[in-house]
Amino acid sequence: MTTPAVSPTGFDLTPPTDAERAELEAGLTREEADVLLHHGTEAPFCGGLLDNKENGVYCCRLCGLPLFRAKTKFESGTGWPSFWAPFDESHVVGVRDTSYGMVRIETRCARCDSHQGHVFPDGPPPTRLRYCINSVSLAFVADGEPLPDPLRRGDDLAMAPLGS
Repeated sequence: MTTPAVSPTGFDLTPPTDAERAELEAGLTREEADVLLHHGTEAPFCGGLLDNKENGVYCCRLCGLPLFRAKTKFESGTGWPSFWAPFDESHVVGVRDTSYGMVRIETRCARCDSHQGHVFPDGPPPTRLRYCINSVSLAFVADGEPLPDPLRRGDDLAMAPLGS
């Protein structure tokens, strides 16, 4: 048995087993599956989290891993939720994407490898990065609420309290 990979913030990054993945994917809507599993993109200015101003954490819709804190969210004018930094750099993986005749960096969840969006070098200080993320890729958790833990790994206890 291998030792699970644990992020600096204490979250288990071990990928889901095939059985766990099948269970997680069974709960997705058609639009969520298109984006998370098939690298699709939701229409701009339509996502349910675009105008969310609450304090909390944005987690991966598929596996529940915290990806972004509300305090790093900003209005980019692009039509998708945008963040200037991840919750924990080890929670978001960048992959070179050359689809549609462009060269971009796709962002994926480090635990389940689900597509989240893209990161661009035109964000605000201090990072100058813009993580442009699909709303359907995320599950928002308000401050004080338990984190989703669909893999039953005790992630809801990894950081308490999380804060925004």
